[in-house]
Amino acid sequence: MRIAENYIMKYKTITVFTNHNDADLISSAMFDAGAGGVSILDKQDFLDLVKSDVIWDYVDESVLEQSEVVKVSTMCEPSDKNFFDALMSNLEKLKENGVQFGEILTGEIDAADYENEWKKYYNPIQTKHITIVPTWIDYKPSKGEKIMRLDPGMAFGTGSHATTRMCLELMDVEGKDVIDVGCGSGILGIAAKICGAKSVYMCDIDAQAVEFARQNAELNNVDAVIEKADLLQGDRQADFIFANITADILMRFSKCIGKHLRKDGTIVLSGIIDTREDEVIQCYRDAGYEIIERASQDDWRALKLKRKA
Repeated sequence: MRIAENYIMKYKTITVFTNHNDADLISSAMFDAGAGGVSILDKQDFLDLVKSDVIWDYVDESVLEQSEVVKVSTMCEPSDKNFFDALMSNLEKLKENGVQFGEILTGEIDAADYENEWKKYYNPIQTKHITIVPTWIDYKPSKGEKIMRLDPGMAFGTGSHATTRMCLELMDVEGKDVIDVGCGSGILGIAAKICGAKSVYMCDIDAQAVEFARQNAELNNVDAVIEKADLLQGDRQADFIFANITADILMRFSKCIGKHLRKDGTIVLSGIIDTREDEVIQCYRDAGYEIIERASQDDWRALKLKRKA
């Protein structure tokens, strides 16, 4: 077969115009449809960071001139009609539930420009325990600062989403055996190992996620067991478990996650939209757990739990 030398593969871009409060819900709709990555261009996020304790070396004040309208974007192959149809269906359900968004804009981008297009949206992310740095950024850590190098690839988490950031803030892993279930890009498990975990086991039911996690672990010289698996099927135990998934799956886990948690162990649950928080809390209370810490960011919630004494 002969391939034309000037053939340029393209990706289809999909942008939804919405507001600050509903942007994460639009993002989740894209991921649920099978999106490999999502970018959110939101002026309010910049303003929130400026007001935070983050130390800035440089601020591009042109960001302040941006519109208040929030742009949530993703990409797919032009022939992937299943993804597009699933996304439209998800967005229609959100609209029926009062989520507000306006125009849905589609376009094209050359595959050769894809990587650089996504890189524009990734910057170092500082948390209480660790800073996540994209591989293409020259970053000099301060004395004692722990960093993780990350190549987001096309999917599975970069640390920027509220659900991941809250997990990192609630992390308490030094000297502990850790499980990261639904590991995605491996951010949580890798961060745990860098921050002193004794051992780390990561699993995901998505083979591509597992591959990205392995690449990122190797990038950070992290020794971890990473495999395609469902935590519910094994009998591995840990002192600390991350589960950053969805409310429905978290509630399903409540009945069996205990067999994976050692005595006095800790669970961090995230991926909980605010409207489902009470359900998740009640589900785990019924299963014999108590909340020892809670985190909240935008419309998302995270819970840190232990078994009741």
